[in-house]
Amino acid sequence: MNPHRIRHQFLLEPALSEKLENLSRNPATTKSAVVAKAVEAFIQQRGENELDQRYGMRLDRLSRDLGHIRRDVEMILESVALFIRFSITLHAHTPVPDKATQAIAQERFDKFVEQVGRQIASGKRSLGKGNGGGGEE
Repeated sequence: MNPHRIRHQFLLEPALSEKLENLSRNPATTKSAVVAKAVEAFIQQRGENELDQRYGMRLDRLSRDLGHIRRDVEMILESVALFIRFSITLHAHTPVPDKATQAIAQERFDKFVEQVGRQIASGKRSLGKGNGGGGEE
């Protein structure tokens, strides 16, 4: 007898006992091995059910939230793409700007980036939920 094993005695219903007998007819399989695997599977399944009960609702909520975020990002990207296409079409025949015009454009872009940074840092939003009074009106 292996010193690392503990002997257990238990009773089984006749039908279950017969099924155990049938499973252990193979010389490579013992009743002890079948029962040990069944107990291990039962404990593992029970642990998974406890994890599902404990974290399942949270994971479901996070999955839904992630789906909403993915949808929002896709809408933002599509909006930016359409705006860029519109802007390029609108300005297709404008002459190449001189250095003064380029400097003004760079200054305006820098101010735009600073404003976006301030809006994000303050929690104000120009569109949608969480407006918080954002954007001058």
